[in-house]
Amino acid sequence: MDIMQAVEKEIMPLERPLEFEIGDTVKVHYRIVEGEKERIQVFEGIVIALNNKGLSKTFTVRKISFEIGVERIFPVISPRIAKIEVVRKGKVRRAKLYFLRSRTGKSAKVKERRQKIFKTAARVPLAQDAPVDVPAAE
Repeated sequence: MDIMQAVEKEIMPLERPLEFEIGDTVKVHYRIVEGEKERIQVFEGIVIALNNKGLSKTFTVRKISFEIGVERIFPVISPRIAKIEVVRKGKVRRAKLYFLRSRTGKSAKVKERRQKIFKTAARVPLAQDAPVDVPAAE
């Protein structure tokens, strides 16, 4: 085993599972320290990349702010991230969405992934299973 892998294994905290994938719109609640004060700032955008490299696992979030694209790279294992909230799931066919950098307007949107809802049909008794009461005609 490599020395780096051994050190990472010792340091690695219990890994929280990623609830999001590439193409999802997420809100990252990030703690910012300014002098003595600490506040939480929300960064909302589309996840365009995931880099899975052990302790240095990161994800890149892109948003449009005043018609200018802003990207920010967040480490997954960080005490500064308060929480990650998934706003909507995206339907994509790529591992990296770097092509969104050159797009603006409607073409920069990612389609929403619809989840299948399975309705369970109520069991209707058959004639042989249970007798059906028919009111008598008067």
